[in-house]
Amino acid sequence: MTTESHPTPADTNGLDSQADLSAPAAPILELRSVSCAYDPHRPAIRDISFSAREGEILCLLGPSGCGKTTVLRAIAGFEPVRSGEIFLSGRRVSSSSDTIPTEERHVGMVFQEYALFPHLRVVGNIAFGLGHLSRSDRENRVQEMLRLTGLEGFERRYPHELSGGQQQRVALARALVQNPVVLLLDEPFSNLDPDMAGHMRQEIHTLLRRMKTTTILVTHDHDEAFAMADRIAVLNQGVLEQIDAPELIYHVPATPFVADFVGQADFIPGRIEQRLVHTELGQFPDTLNCSEGTVVVMMIRPDDIHILPNPSATSRVVARQFRGSENLYAVRLGSGLIVHSSESSTAVYQEGTAVEVRVTATHTVLFNPPSSNAAGQPPPGPDKRD
Repeated sequence: MTTESHPTPADTNGLDSQADLSAPAAPILELRSVSCAYDPHRPAIRDISFSAREGEILCLLGPSGCGKTTVLRAIAGFEPVRSGEIFLSGRRVSSSSDTIPTEERHVGMVFQEYALFPHLRVVGNIAFGLGHLSRSDRENRVQEMLRLTGLEGFERRYPHELSGGQQQRVALARALVQNPVVLLLDEPFSNLDPDMAGHMRQEIHTLLRRMKTTTILVTHDHDEAFAMADRIAVLNQGVLEQIDAPELIYHVPATPFVADFVGQADFIPGRIEQRLVHTELGQFPDTLNCSEGTVVVMMIRPDDIHILPNPSATSRVVARQFRGSENLYAVRLGSGLIVHSSESSTAVYQEGTAVEVRVTATHTVLFNPPSSNAAGQPPPGPDKRD
């Protein structure tokens, strides 16, 4: 298990966490070595520890079944913890011996299906749970949320009369109107088409920033996590593998799983000689301080690799994916190893083109090769599908 500290290779090219720009403050949410299990013999999450400060947007990222929704349910009080502790605003709300009920935790939650009441209009859905307020206070709070979420004019509509994006806004308004200590978002954009999801991500990000709402977002989509989060916690098989700023998660992953899950990654075998990593693509700094002769694996991203046509080169283009703003090329090196290169959308090379491969990596990320893998083969890739 990794802690909240990030790896410190020799050259991170000035990358730094956004969360470190201000002086440390007491966390709003804190998990200390939390484990949960549906099956007594198979924990769903194991020894999870992290914290979130006021106004921070923290994303739990990982494939289906990795435990991210279990973490969210434990924070909400829906799932008891087998071991460890959960604190909200300094108050212990979960431990193996006692659990504070969900309704006393002051958390807001937006579910994947939104869970709106079909028999209530928009105002009724938003006002649900505000019965303890006077009528005037309740109306003022609801009107404020209608304005903040852009729902003015939709007050009298029922959920079935709204679009998916409008339904999501109602669910968000219903959660935020309670002034929650922490807002929990469980795959909130998964039911929207890609264009609408992108639009709603920007709207909600702006709203959460304006309200300074501490938020825990669960997603399997690394692009969504990069767009929304101040920090990202990557989970794999119930274990927290890394928690860091999005830039560090992408450029300086702590494990091969993280490297492969958050974007296209190639793994190049190398050997340490004279304090350098010698690979088929050239020589790079030894950021692990390995002994002479040690075999390592270097991670490299498509944006670090550039190709130029060269009839005398031994590398060949074997595939091209057009992605609008870029072309993603698969290139077979002389050894047979496949690497990927991100090029301009106007740089079009046909399959079979001989190309020279140039590496412009600004930092080196090295891993010890898995003993079960043959040299030159990448670590097992995670399932990136939901």
